[in-house]
Amino acid sequence: MIWPFKSRKIETRSSSAVGYTTQLLQARAAYISGTEGLAEMTATVQSCVSLWEQGFSLADVDGTDILSPLHLALIGRSLALRGEALFWIGPDGLVPASDWDISTKLSRPTAYRLGLPDVGGGTTRTALAAEVIHFRIGCEMGTPYVGSPPLRRAGLTAGLLQHVEAALSDIYRDAPIGSQVIPYPESPETDLNALARAFRGYRGKVQVRESVNVASVGGPAPVTDWKANDLTPNLEQAMTKESLDAARDGINMAFGVLPGLTNPATTGPMVREAQRHLAQWCLQPIANQMAFELSKKLDADISLNVMRPAQAYDAGGRARALVAMVNAMAQAKEAGVDLGPALNQMDWD
Repeated sequence: MIWPFKSRKIETRSSSAVGYTTQLLQARAAYISGTEGLAEMTATVQSCVSLWEQGFSLADVDGTDILSPLHLALIGRSLALRGEALFWIGPDGLVPASDWDISTKLSRPTAYRLGLPDVGGGTTRTALAAEVIHFRIGCEMGTPYVGSPPLRRAGLTAGLLQHVEAALSDIYRDAPIGSQVIPYPESPETDLNALARAFRGYRGKVQVRESVNVASVGGPAPVTDWKANDLTPNLEQAMTKESLDAARDGINMAFGVLPGLTNPATTGPMVREAQRHLAQWCLQPIANQMAFELSKKLDADISLNVMRPAQAYDAGGRARALVAMVNAMAQAKEAGVDLGPALNQMDWD
């Protein structure tokens, strides 16, 4: 073939992860990979992601006003689903990055090529590490500059949850639930079709059909043949409920949510304990890492507190402890006993 253009120019594609071409490639890759990774779409995962998102949006930020509740919610959702959240420090505040390339030296980021989302197509920008705030969790020793979400670290459990829910969805969509096979003496096909259509719309009612037309040799069919046979699949033997509950509890624990929170028989104290566990053992350590990154990049003393606004503690127990402490201090003052060492050991401050 003759090249239709005068000069032969090699067409190059942008290597950044923004733009229409990249979106098509990502969609094609998702199509080729099939149904893997769809656990993120399940209600269990989205509930855990919502807890992270709303928990971070409530955080108290001291030392800067650059982080709004919207930024905190974006950080929580991105960390839960991607394991990383990256913002460019722009002249008007923080700008979230949808994708990025990174350059490192001695395992420390030195420069970024950012993809900044925008209406009508994103833009790319190159920035130094000091201009970028990079939050990440679940880092490996080999790649300390790359984060990983909880689902990637619990791939087997996430796959089980996705497969069980997909199987149940297919069963409820395709299986003949509630269908029955009713034996009937041999009759023309038209009569059988008319009889089958006659049962439609009689849900909850009883229809009696009698037939004495027997065309087969040997007389009428035995009485036992007239018993209807149910075609509903027996899901109890497949232990789908147990598998689904186990996978759901495993995903909850991977996100730092106690499984008792989703138990139908849960109580108020259990809900408070689950909130305390999520805030104290999962969100607050991540908030401390975020505060360290913000303090280093913004050159300020910044702190984030998730526990206080979420009220992730037993208010009644704290009140009783306070009353007991006040009474003990009053008695110690009357007796002339110094409570300083005891208060230090109890972390009263």
